[in-house]
Amino acid sequence: MKRIFLILLGVFLILQFFPVSRTNPPITSEIQTNAEVKDVLKRSCYDCHSNETVWPMYSYIFPASLLISHHVEEGRGELNFSEFGQLIERKQNKKIYEVWEQVEEGEMPPKDYLLLHPSAQLSEKDKEILKVWADTYNKESE
Repeated sequence: MKRIFLILLGVFLILQFFPVSRTNPPITSEIQTNAEVKDVLKRSCYDCHSNETVWPMYSYIFPASLLISHHVEEGRGELNFSEFGQLIERKQNKKIYEVWEQVEEGEMPPKDYLLLHPSAQLSEKDKEILKVWADTYNKESE
């Protein structure tokens, strides 16, 4: 049992030396919206959906490093507020409404993210801010 523990500990320590991508590329075309919406997005969405990710200490420790890096990569791939202005207007409007749909369905922010980032929890007021914002863009695209 002791030998297995030492082997696992050795593997764990060796894996710490394999770096994972934790980059924040330049902000090329940030989303343009009012301050109230921007505050909600920055607090609850930007860690995974922008190039302004705050990489916590535990993101440097395997296996959390792999998981967090993967979540950020997926999040940025789906929606990146730091490159939002590069999308055509119709696509921007669609993405804005999709943000609200994800919030309304309780999909975003993810529950596992909220466990370690309770300040990202959306209040009813935050949700109303996002709903009004999304409804504005949804009406424009009709």
